[in-house]
Order: sequence, then C-alpha cells, then structure tokens
Amino acid sequence: MHRIFDLVKEASLDLAATDNETINRVLNAVADAAIQQAPAILEANARDLARMDEANPMYDRLKLTPARIEGIAGDTRKVSTLPSPLGRVLKHHVLPNGLELTRISVPFGVIGIVYEARPNVTFDVFALCLKSGNACILKGGKDADDSNRAIVSIIKDVLKQFSLNEHVIELLPATHEATAALLHANGMVDLVIPRGSKRLIDFVRQEATVPVIETGAGVCHAYFDKDGDLEKGARIINNAKTRRVSVCNALDCTLIHADRLADLPQLCAPLEQSHVLIYADDAALAALSGHYPEALLKPATAETYGTEFQSYSLAIKTVNSLDEALKHIRQYGSGHSECIVTENEATAARFLQAVDAACVYHNAPTSFTDGAQFGLGAEIGISTQKLHARGPMALEEITTYKWIIKGDGQIRTP
Repeated sequence: MHRIFDLVKEASLDLAATDNETINRVLNAVADAAIQQAPAILEANARDLARMDEANPMYDRLKLTPARIEGIAGDTRKVSTLPSPLGRVLKHHVLPNGLELTRISVPFGVIGIVYEARPNVTFDVFALCLKSGNACILKGGKDADDSNRAIVSIIKDVLKQFSLNEHVIELLPATHEATAALLHANGMVDLVIPRGSKRLIDFVRQEATVPVIETGAGVCHAYFDKDGDLEKGARIINNAKTRRVSVCNALDCTLIHADRLADLPQLCAPLEQSHVLIYADDAALAALSGHYPEALLKPATAETYGTEFQSYSLAIKTVNSLDEALKHIRQYGSGHSECIVTENEATAARFLQAVDAACVYHNAPTSFTDGAQFGLGAEIGISTQKLHARGPMALEEITTYKWIIKGDGQIRTP
C-alpha cells in the first residue's frame, strides 16, 4: 500500500508542472471516452447492481444510465472551461522594510477520498483534482468496485495518451485495511474527504490522523410559513423530496405553521404521485386524514425527526411560530441545507440569518445544493463543517495557499 502512496505523491509533483491547456484537453478526452465506452461502464455497473437489493436506498446512487453518463461527461467538460484555481493572487502588499509579500493559491498535493456506492464520484473527483493540480487516491466501497475500476481504467488510458503520469489517480482495494492505510498515510496524503453515510463520515473523522474535511449527512428541512404561497410550497416540497430521494440534499422534514394546517392536504398532494410515506405529528395527521392515502400516513415517533430517510419518506411537524421552526432546525438539522417558503421578506431575512447551515434557501428547494447547479462544475462533496470549506466544494475549496516573499538583502533586527 505504501508503494501506491509513494507513486501518487511523485505523480502530484509531476502534475504541478503540467500546464492548464493540457489539463483541459485531458478532461475533454475523458468526457469523450466516458461516452464512447459507456457500454463497458454500464456492464460493470450492472454487475455491481446485481449484488444489491433494489430496495436499498443506495441502489439509486449506485445506478448508472446512459443519460447519467452523459451528465457526468457534461460536468467534466464544464470543469475544463472553468478558470484554473491555481496561482491566483489572494493577497499582496509591501512591508515598510521593502519585503514584498504575495499569497497565492496552490494545490494540496494528494487528496484521498473515501466514498460508498457513488461511481459518479470517481469521475467528479478526478476532474476537480486534476484541474486543481491535485493527485487523488480513491477508496470506494465494495458495492461499486466493478464500476469504479472500469472508470479508473478508462481515465488511466487517457492519461497515457497524453503522456501524463497515470498515478495521478489510484483506486485502492475495497477493503477495511485499505481505508485504515489511507487514513493514517501521514506525510503521503495531505487531505482526506469522506463522502457517504453519517456512519462513514464519523468513522473517518474519529480514525484519521491526516487532515479531514467532513461532508456531512443531509437532514434537510422546509419551513412553510404562515405567509407562504401554497402553489410555490407544493412545488418546492415535492421537488426537494422526490427529485432523487437517495441524495444528501433531499428533503427529510416539512415544518408547517399551525395557521396553515388547512392547506396541508394541498401542500402534500403532489407527493401522492410518488407514494411518499408521511410521518406526521398529531395536528398534521388530523389535517391529512381523509385527504391523503391512509396507507401512506403514519404517526411520527421520537425517532422520526432528525432522520435522513434517503427514501420516499417525509416527516411533518407543526410549529406555532418562526422561533419554534428555528428551534426545531437547531435541534435536528445537520447543517446541510434548509429552506423557508414565505412571501414575508422580514420573516425570510430572519430565517436566512438565523439558520446555521451551509446552504439556506428562500422560496427554492434544497435540491439545488450541488456544485454543478451552483455553477462550480462538478463537486467533490458538500461540506457541513466550518473550517476551510463549507457547502459545495469545487476547485477553490480543494486548494490551499502559500506565501511568496521577495527581498533584496533585508535582515530581521530585534
């Protein structure tokens, strides 16, 4: 394992000398290869899918389709069009003694990614790391191992065509031993980013001896205020919940102001088409009874709130005020994405200011929390922590900086 780390570290030094034009050509070639070799990727993905129960919430994340591969290729091409994040002058000034100080953006060097059944992450991580001058070491889950290996093989073939060091990307074995080695690769790996379940993220944070940026679980809320527009609310809640239920920006809980309980059936009506199972408190349950399929209605329990469902399930909680909604989000939110539906600008302003989350929305669904949607190209993850990066992490977030100091013989005196 250490030999692999050594090769990637060496490749990161080679990558530092590669010009941005070449990197962009490689990214476009990888996008082309993904589409041209889609049958091979889909064949490998089918083997992975055959080993997973379709009822598993991870199944949708694992599944690749021709359309999804087209989307991945498009995101890769988008990254190639973005300005290089390297060499940017972040700060510049001259000291009274004549020393000229410049702070510039530079790569981390080697970034390790620990992730689960998300083969699209393999493409996304490679594109962002290459563009930002970072080599990457991937540790995927066993559920997606065939897909990941097919993708990495295609990427390596493209790198060889451009005479670039193929070790700028490496995929470790899908074993616990490989995870442990990556998390303790001090001096060889500069940063580890986990992507996956809360359990995986907690494990990486607790076990790693190399620096970690968390991409936390997404327990996302939508608060429908007493001044909320019903049509907007129904669209927003339905989109946030049902667009893709397995992703971290999917809606988990709707908070509704008690004054608007009579509108709850209309607010939830679109969810019926997707057979969304609703766990509601007593007041919401009474409002929905007879208006929403009884088989899809269940009383909420103590465990309902704070759950990231990753399925066609939704919690509903009645609140009597904005303050109560904010308190609920503080208690049960994960710091990922939260939204308010209201036509009251003062209420919206207070919500946007008070909610402590990476992304806070007014009259828009949490489903927009995504690097590509934010115009960042692909993303390496959604950071829910506050150190260094927060929200969708793309090119700028996977660079660091160094100081360049130019003098003319000055010396420091006491």
